[in-house]
Amino acid sequence: MTWLLVAAGAAAGAPLRYLTDRAVQSRHTSAFPWGTFTANALGSLLLGLLAGASVSSGAYALLGTGLCGALTTYSTFSYETLRLAEQGRHLTAAANVAASVAVAVAAVYAGMETARLLAG
Repeated sequence: MTWLLVAAGAAAGAPLRYLTDRAVQSRHTSAFPWGTFTANALGSLLLGLLAGASVSSGAYALLGTGLCGALTTYSTFSYETLRLAEQGRHLTAAANVAASVAVAVAAVYAGMETARLLAG
């Protein structure tokens, strides 16, 4: 049963990632992958909220593993970083790595702390 919850969450998360990426990236002309960056930050924040709220295992499977797992994307982040480096945009590639990791970790932390504060 749990795998169905993960699949349902992923079925929503993947199109959400695609739409987020397209909506954000269409507003930027820089080489920096703002769409993937935004999707990863949002997914990390949501995952932190879920973890901090100590949701049930079913809700975590649906929203944490499924939705957040499909919304965030390590493979696209890796590909876009490699592509930047291959294009000679080494500083932008390094900035993508540093900013993506820092913001994702900070977003998870912020989400967890927010959930804990809301829970009282």
